[in-house]
Amino acid sequence: MTTVGIATGAGRGMGLDCARRLAHQVDVLLLVDRDEEAVAAAAKELSGDGWGAVVEPFALDVTDRDGIARLAARVREHGTLRAVIHAAGISPTMADWRRIFEVDLVGTALLAEGLRPLATAGTALVFFASMAPMIAGVDLDPDPDIAAVLDDPLAEGFLDRLRDTVGPDIENTGLAYTWAKHGVHRFARAEAVRLGPSGARACSISPGVIFTPQGKQEAADKASMQRLIDRTPLGRPGESDDVAAVAAFLVSDDARFLSGIDVLVDGGVVAALRS
Repeated sequence: MTTVGIATGAGRGMGLDCARRLAHQVDVLLLVDRDEEAVAAAAKELSGDGWGAVVEPFALDVTDRDGIARLAARVREHGTLRAVIHAAGISPTMADWRRIFEVDLVGTALLAEGLRPLATAGTALVFFASMAPMIAGVDLDPDPDIAAVLDDPLAEGFLDRLRDTVGPDIENTGLAYTWAKHGVHRFARAEAVRLGPSGARACSISPGVIFTPQGKQEAADKASMQRLIDRTPLGRPGESDDVAAVAAFLVSDDARFLSGIDVLVDGGVVAALRS
């Protein structure tokens, strides 16, 4: 049976490095990104470099339910869904609060919903979250009213209900990002429970300060990023492949009994801040 992998956000940065590693684990690799030119270039690079998998670009905005249905159909045409590394997302400097939730949390839920019928024994999914909820402490004692709203991101009126619950502060993009990524943590745990009976797995991964182009944009905008780097026990910001290596492990057979957890890839900075 032909195995199929999906890497989202694969046009650049961590998504592209995840794709490079995933190409060694599947027979067919679908590279997903909303930037059609970038994902086509990425597919050309991977196809011409002896990676092993057949690599195919797939232009898609992860908030597009119809597009996700087309992606699922393409997986069926190729074979069996083996691995998904969902790295697509946006950061606080890139959009307003609504768009941050739509891409980072609602998009995650839409992708999982569309691919869930394809999950079978051995399928593994990794959803990109962030260390932001740990830095803010919302993971330790989440507000139960907010958590209840976050746990149903595909509900009608989700964003309006969220604003009513959190209040106008949610329009701060940094706070929106923190809660959206906490929602991803919660979603991954719930998805692991949903998928378990089929033999499939789901986890989340939380990068720290990673110097991708997006990470550098955040660092240029926020002095607090440098303070986090200064507190990092390993003494440096992360690199894209530091995270990709862990994501690739999580979808590999070596991680076959890991499900429902978040893996923090931050060089130890959260431990330093909490010690």
